[in-house]
Amino acid sequence: MPWLYYRLKPKHKLWALAWQQQQQAELMALETIQFGEDCFVAPEANLFAEPGRQITIGDRTAIAADTFIHGPLTLGRNVGINHGCSFDGGRHGITIGDNSRIASGVAIYAFNHGLAANALIDQQPVHSQGVVLGKDVWVGSRACIRDGVEIADHAVVGMGAVVTKDVPAYAIVAGNPARIIGDRRDKPDAHPDYLAAN
Repeated sequence: MPWLYYRLKPKHKLWALAWQQQQQAELMALETIQFGEDCFVAPEANLFAEPGRQITIGDRTAIAADTFIHGPLTLGRNVGINHGCSFDGGRHGITIGDNSRIASGVAIYAFNHGLAANALIDQQPVHSQGVVLGKDVWVGSRACIRDGVEIADHAVVGMGAVVTKDVPAYAIVAGNPARIIGDRRDKPDAHPDYLAAN
């Protein structure tokens, strides 16, 4: 569990840090992956980044167990990817901004097949536009995000949502297909200093 790694006492962090350095070195030797400082990747995570489909992971970013990631993918600083997520960057990639949180079981696919009736599905052309999530985005468990979508800074995607269109900054979306159900700035517990700074 990544969050436990960051809460270790100093004497335990020494062996855990060496373990993570070895884990990340093995991944970098096999795949085109670049890690920032103080990252965590569970040994049960599955990361695939052949040449031309690089995975770049920002400082203090964590990837939990049973996650499947196929680049291209760029994760910002302090991003949390919980267990069981499935990401495929297609040709144009997935970008997730700083301080974003992705709950368990989220699927993000930056490609799509054609649907024409005159060819079998496995013979359809594949299209890719890419997917972009901004900074401080929270995606709830089991949400799905399709190719071509941009989710702006500070937005929230509800559990089980199917996001097929762009999401504006601070919007809260839910449902299938996802629609706007609120705005984070309207929440009574929003801290005024945070809102003023962002």
